[in-house]
Amino acid sequence: MKLLAATLAAILSLAACSSGSSPAPTATLYPVEGRVHAGPTCPTMSDPPAPGCEEQPVGGAHLVILDPSGGRVTEVVTDTSGRFAVELPGGEYTLVPQPVEGLLGTAPEQEFAVPGADELDVAYDTGIR
Repeated sequence: MKLLAATLAAILSLAACSSGSSPAPTATLYPVEGRVHAGPTCPTMSDPPAPGCEEQPVGGAHLVILDPSGGRVTEVVTDTSGRFAVELPGGEYTLVPQPVEGLLGTAPEQEFAVPGADELDVAYDTGIR
């Protein structure tokens, strides 16, 4: 009986050592930032915009990030100034803006690579003409 107990203890000890006790490698994460805005805000556009007619930041916009196979990686929400930031491992991605109440349709999807993505610029249409 003592021999059986010692054998079981040895087997369990070996199993514990070989069952993932070493940490898994972690992927390097890269920062991705962007801004979300909407325009036009006045019926007539000029360059530069007339005072009060500048594009406005879109706070609370939901942006879904997909991998190349269309799998959802994450979702980010813009802050009140229309800014967002996320960290992603290297690779190819698609940013898919979601509809925002009060704005016409959705902003176009954008493909981007990490590392190397400059600041992403997401433009919604207000529908004002």
